[in-house]
Amino acid sequence: MSDQSKQTDNERTATISDDMLIIVPVRNLVLFPGTVLPVAINRERSLAAAQEAVRAERKVGFLLQHEPDTQTPTGDDLFKIGTVANIVRYVTGQDGTHHLVVQGEQRFRVLDFQPGLPFMVARVEYLPDAPTNSPEVEARALNLKRLSAEAISLLPQAPAELANAIQAVESPSTLADLVASFMDVKALEKQQLLETVDLKTRLDRVTDLLTKRIEVLRLQRQIEDQTREAIDERHKEALLREQLRQIRKQLGEEEESAEEIQELREAIEKSGMPEEALEQAKKELKRMERMQDASAEYSMLRTWIDWMIQLPWSKLDNESIDIEHARRVLDEDHYGLEKIKRRIVEYLAVRKLNPQGRSPILCFVGPPGVGKTSLGQSIARALGIKFARVSLGGVHDEAEIRGHRRTYIGALPGNIVQALRKAGTRNPVLMLDEIDKLGSGIQGDPASALLEVLDPEQNNTFRDNYLGLPFDLSKVMFITTANMLDTIPGPLRDRMEIIELTGYTEEEKVEIARRYLVKRQLDANGLKAEQAALTDEALRHIVRDYTREAGCRNLERTIGAVLRNVAVRIAEGSLVQTTVDAPDLHAILGAPRFENEVAMRTSVPGVATGLAWTPFGGDILFIESTRVPGNGRLILTGQLGEVMKESAQAALSLVKSQSSRLGMDAAGFDKNDVHIHVPAGAIPKDGPSAGVAMFTSLVSLVTGRTVGHDLAMTGEISLRGLVLPVGGIKEKAVAAHRAGIRKVLLPARNRKDLEDVPQSVRDDIEFVFCERVDDVIREALGIETKVVAAA
Repeated sequence: MSDQSKQTDNERTATISDDMLIIVPVRNLVLFPGTVLPVAINRERSLAAAQEAVRAERKVGFLLQHEPDTQTPTGDDLFKIGTVANIVRYVTGQDGTHHLVVQGEQRFRVLDFQPGLPFMVARVEYLPDAPTNSPEVEARALNLKRLSAEAISLLPQAPAELANAIQAVESPSTLADLVASFMDVKALEKQQLLETVDLKTRLDRVTDLLTKRIEVLRLQRQIEDQTREAIDERHKEALLREQLRQIRKQLGEEEESAEEIQELREAIEKSGMPEEALEQAKKELKRMERMQDASAEYSMLRTWIDWMIQLPWSKLDNESIDIEHARRVLDEDHYGLEKIKRRIVEYLAVRKLNPQGRSPILCFVGPPGVGKTSLGQSIARALGIKFARVSLGGVHDEAEIRGHRRTYIGALPGNIVQALRKAGTRNPVLMLDEIDKLGSGIQGDPASALLEVLDPEQNNTFRDNYLGLPFDLSKVMFITTANMLDTIPGPLRDRMEIIELTGYTEEEKVEIARRYLVKRQLDANGLKAEQAALTDEALRHIVRDYTREAGCRNLERTIGAVLRNVAVRIAEGSLVQTTVDAPDLHAILGAPRFENEVAMRTSVPGVATGLAWTPFGGDILFIESTRVPGNGRLILTGQLGEVMKESAQAALSLVKSQSSRLGMDAAGFDKNDVHIHVPAGAIPKDGPSAGVAMFTSLVSLVTGRTVGHDLAMTGEISLRGLVLPVGGIKEKAVAAHRAGIRKVLLPARNRKDLEDVPQSVRDDIEFVFCERVDDVIREALGIETKVVAAA
């Protein structure tokens, strides 16, 4: 080194006195006493300061900048408190970078900066540590050691030496600085700790910061554990799936899966789906292609695509509507029912002339066994199209109609879509059986879901929840059946055209048995027509004495019982051929189950025969009256409804008001109780149509006259003595004919309903129309005295 250079260095050294310190500004770095840190030196002044300190073997003061972006900081840009450090090592990298390894020794405070040097020099004041023999300080130090150990245990890759080093520190001040240096907090927070000279306060601040960091580390550890478990599970699943794929590849099954996807793609293209459904099916097929076929969603998607492919989106059967052929089919399949057949022919004629029109929804209402379901099958046969049936009895879940969403396990479309898939066409005859027996519960109201199905204005976009797409039901010919209308909700009933089917007469039942039932039961029991036959008289006795019903189900079962008896004898060889006649029935079926009790029940005064309507057809109803000593009470028995009780009270009031004209002292009612009983007490009864029969029963009781055994009546009465009209005339007339009644009293305003009564019934029964109750007692009891209303 030249003499001039030596002179310059000596002058520079002489300028920096002992109370001055070389300053190195740092960004985002705080050095604490007692710690060793690497420091990168990049700026020219900082590099000059470091080189001078190394050359002169002086210590260096590190001060944090207020703003890290300041490139040439001045004294005002630096914090005033920093750490004096000894340079342990100076390293120059191959890329030209300079690094210092320094060890912090003591805090200092800047008093002022010295100008005129190529690096920063400041006159400083050194800040000594406070005494450490306080119990409060020692307690805080022990707590900080415990927290430090916990924090290190939560770190993912913390060296064991760090925990040992912290536990080995005896000085609380050094402990606080060491822990602060290793904490992952902002540089500004570390600077605040560095400026906290009071030891107790510093320990408290370090403890607070460390506690917060421990909470963060705990949450981080929990998240990492959960993430690791999820990743491990997915990695395991992916590994197993890859192994399975390789195994399937070796077995040649992977090619089969690709072939299956291609087959599904071709089937979707050929299915005739509308554009919206086609796009959705293709989209779901792409999703399925990317899935592992062992997954649950793959199976769910495959089932959905199968349903989409198999539905008759565009398949329509050709309807061949031939009116004469339809008439022939209906006559072949059903005897009688002329009015119903005529309405069905009208329906088919309109459908033929206007194929694009919106057909009404037919609803067949009638008692069991009258042929409602078989009428639907006959319509399908007449049209030459498919027939499908959906039983709605007991359905109480809306999903049975609309289907379940396919996200549920085991989800399926609703019964409507299932029936169409089974039929394989979009225009079958679809019979919704027992629509009056729908239920409702917490799963929704299926009757409300049927509103869309049975509305011709809406069902062209019926949306099944499982499909998630609209399906056109406008071409389906819907027919519904019910036993009664009362339980069908009003909005649903309004969408249907009601066609009522009543019970059959005795002659009609005999004819039905001869044409259909005997032949069907011969086949069912393995017999031929040459081996067994039933005479008309035998069939008539079965109808009259063994089966009293509106329909023909029990009649067919009873004929089956007769033929089974014949089959047993033929099978055991004791008989080759036989014809069953009326006298043979007792030995086969036992004693008659029903007998004509009208004459017996009406052989005493106080008994009248009424006619009643039931959901299973018409029936006869006996009204019995008697008097017992008492105080004028009216006693009603026989499980009567409120309306029927009011009819009895009205009938008694009317009789009391006419007692003088009937030849009876009105005061006698006050000394006697009147008891009205309607037998078959276990069966609930209600309605106003027994009013006339109750009035006649009471007049018969009062006058001592008996009502004719072959006479029945129906009608509602008023206190003015009027006979008011009632419903169910056809059913009641058929029931009277079945019971052997020869004369029926009807309200005059029901004259128009006589047109619906079968001709055979009108030929056998005399119908008398009554406007007032005096007409009734004249015909029933032969009393000519005019009965007038009370004043």
